[in-house]
Amino acid sequence: MESAMLRCSSPPPQFLAAAANYSPDSQLFRCHKPSLNSKSSRSFSIRASASSNSSVVSLLDYGAGNVRSVRNAIHSLGFSIKDVESPEDILNAERLVFPGVGAFAAAMDFINQNGMTEALCSYIENDRPFLGICLGLQLLFESSEEKGTVKGLGLIPGVVGRFDSSSGCRVPHIGWNALQIAKETNILDDIGDRHVYFVHSYRAMPSEENKDWISSTCHYGDNFIASIRRGNVHAVQFHPEKSGGKSSKLLVLFCVSSYKNVGLSILKRFLYPESSTTKKLAKRKASKLAKRVIACLDVRANDNGDLVVTKGDQYDVREHTKENEVRNLGKPVELAGQYYKDGADEVSFLNITGFRDFPLGDLPMLQVLRYTSENVFVPLTVGGGIRDFTDANGRHYSSLEVASEYFRSGADKISIGSDAVYAAEEYLKTGVKTGKSSLEQISRVYGNQAVVVSIDPRRVYLVHPDDSAFKAVRVKNPGPNGEEYAWYQCTVNGGREGRQIGAYELARAVEELGAGEILLNCIDCDGQGKGFDIDLVKLISDAVNIPVVASSGAGAVEHFSEVFNQTNASAALAAGIFHRKEVPVQAVKEHLLKEGIEVRT
Repeated sequence: MESAMLRCSSPPPQFLAAAANYSPDSQLFRCHKPSLNSKSSRSFSIRASASSNSSVVSLLDYGAGNVRSVRNAIHSLGFSIKDVESPEDILNAERLVFPGVGAFAAAMDFINQNGMTEALCSYIENDRPFLGICLGLQLLFESSEEKGTVKGLGLIPGVVGRFDSSSGCRVPHIGWNALQIAKETNILDDIGDRHVYFVHSYRAMPSEENKDWISSTCHYGDNFIASIRRGNVHAVQFHPEKSGGKSSKLLVLFCVSSYKNVGLSILKRFLYPESSTTKKLAKRKASKLAKRVIACLDVRANDNGDLVVTKGDQYDVREHTKENEVRNLGKPVELAGQYYKDGADEVSFLNITGFRDFPLGDLPMLQVLRYTSENVFVPLTVGGGIRDFTDANGRHYSSLEVASEYFRSGADKISIGSDAVYAAEEYLKTGVKTGKSSLEQISRVYGNQAVVVSIDPRRVYLVHPDDSAFKAVRVKNPGPNGEEYAWYQCTVNGGREGRQIGAYELARAVEELGAGEILLNCIDCDGQGKGFDIDLVKLISDAVNIPVVASSGAGAVEHFSEVFNQTNASAALAAGIFHRKEVPVQAVKEHLLKEGIEVRT
C-alpha cells in the first residue's frame, strides 16, 4: 500500500535519482535548446487539439515541490487541469502553466530528458498563453549559476545568480515583499498596495538586453526581476497561489475587485484575459520585505485516536487533571483555515503524534495537509518524522522520499528537528559533508528555501562565559543562583534528551549543510507568555545569514514588536495565544503597524 502511494504521487524516480546524484560537471545537466536563430532539427506543428476545451489548463508539473496549491487555485477558478506528459501536450495546450520549485539543474534535466525543450520554446516563441511561476520564470533565462553553470531555455537574456548576502540581506529571500511595476500588464493590475509571497535564493537581474521583458521588479539587496511579460507570455518570481485570496466560494463569482488579496486575482486575470474588470489603484503601503506573523499548530493524536491541535507548557501537552488527557484546542484543518482568514502569513504544522516508526503510515496528517491546501492560500510548513526509516517489511525509505510525499500533499516547507542535530554533530566532528543526511538530501533536490531546521534549546546558566565550550551570552534575567551568563543546550526527542551541542554551533552548522530557515524555540519560555527569549533570538539571528523565526513565549502584542525591534528575526510565531483567542492575529498586525513595522495587510 505504501509503495503504491509513493508511486502515485511522488516525483518520478528518475528525477529523484538524477537530482540526488547531481554533479556540476555532468553533461546530463548541461543540455540546451537549439539556437533560436537556427533551424530546428525537428519540425513542430502548432495546432489545437481536437479535444481541446476552453476551460482546461495544461499544467507542466516536473515532479518537485508543492504544486497542490496551484492545482487547487486553478480548480477554484472554474478550470480543469490536464497534466503535460509529452511534447505534444505542450503544443496542443490552450493555456500553459509551469510552476517550478527546487533546483534549476534538476528541472532542466527533466525537461530535456522528456523531449520537451523544443516544444516549450516553440510554444512560447509563438506567443501562446503561458504563465511561469518561480522556477518557471528562471528557466526562461540563458543559464543559472546554481550548482555550477547550467544552461536554461535561453529565451530571455541574462544569468540567474544567487542573492548577495554581503549586502546584509538574508538568503533565501523568504516572505512578503512589494513590487515596483515597470509597465502595464493585465495580470498585475490588482496589486495595488499589497505584498506578494517570495521564497527563493536565486534571481535574475535587470539589464539593457532584457529590459523589454520586465513588467515588475522587487528590491531585496538589489532590484531583481519579479515578473516578465511579452504578449501572452507571463512569468512571476513570486507565488500567486501563496499570496492570498478569498475563499473558493467567493472565487466562483469571478469578481476581481472583491478579492481581499492579490494572489488568486493574478491567476484569474491570466486565465480570463478578456474578462471585464475595473482597475483599482490604492495608495501604496507595501514598500519592502514585511515581517511575518506565523500561526503554529502542534498536532497529535489524543487518547481516542483523533488528531487534535494541542499546546504544551514547556513541552508538556497533557492537562494537569485526574484524567491527564491531551490538551485539545481544536481541529487542525478548521483552525488553519481560520488563521488564514485572520491574516496569518504562514501556517506551520508540527506533527507530534506517535508515528515515529513509520512516517508514511501517518495518513491522517497527510490528509490534513491536502484538505488545508484546498482553502488556505498562504505557505504551509510541516515538521515531525521526516527522516530515513525502514518499515516492518524491511522496505527502506529515504528522507527524500518521505519529504516528497509531504510536499505533494500540500507542504511548501518541511521542518527537521532531531535529525538535523545528529547531522550537525557529525559534521562538526568530521568537517565532512556526506550528502546523506536528511537536511542535505532534501535541500539538494528541493532547494534550501524548502528546508527549515527546528532548534529546541534550553538555558544552562554559567557564572562565567568561559565555563562552557559552547557560545555563551550575558542574559537579561539571571539564573537561580544569580548567574549572569548562559549557553543554550540543544535537545532532541521533543526536548526530552539534551545533546552536547549549543544552539549557536548548531545554527551555523545547519546553514552550511543546506538549511534555508531556522525555527528557534526555547523550552524555558514555552507556554509562559512572558515574551520571546530575546537573548537567544539575538544570538542566533546575528550568527547566521538565513532567516530566523522566533518562537516560544509570546503572550502579548508588545512581545512581537519587541523581538522585531531588538533582534534580526524575520518572523515571529505563536500558538497558544492564538488558539485560546487571547491575542488575535489581526491585533498583532495592527500593533506592529502602529509601531512602524512593515507587515502584510
